[in-house]
Amino acid sequence: MSGRELLDELAAQESRLVFDHFDEQTAWDLGVALREAGLAAGLPIAISIRRNGQELFHAALPGASADNDGWLARKSAVVDRYGRSSLRVGEEFRVNGGSFDEDSRLDVSRFAAHGGAFPILVRGTGCIGTVAVSGLPQLDDHRLVVETLEAVLGRD
Repeated sequence: MSGRELLDELAAQESRLVFDHFDEQTAWDLGVALREAGLAAGLPIAISIRRNGQELFHAALPGASADNDGWLARKSAVVDRYGRSSLRVGEEFRVNGGSFDEDSRLDVSRFAAHGGAFPILVRGTGCIGTVAVSGLPQLDDHRLVVETLEAVLGRD
């Protein structure tokens, strides 16, 4: 898949994976679904769900470390700033011949455009938070979040 095709797919995911509402119970249900998927596959991941800067769900599965929490924060900061998935932001820089780390002019100790953080999008409102996973290669982190969102939202 070319960079442009990947960007188109990432944009389509964001258009499709939209909540009608998002509250504490929704965050809990999504977080539990991610945790159960991670446990079932034996994945060494950390999970974070935030709404408007408030952490509503956090879990660390066996094999995850404090380093994963740092990645969660940095990837989520990218979503908060751009309103798009961290993978999509990084890929946009690559497709345009650049590098997020060098060309974004953002502090790389606070921002990471690597896959695994996805915007929580609410119909009629837009991006209100993030759901993020860290512990796998970036495409796998992203895929796990998207597949879980699809299951929770009943879309694929």
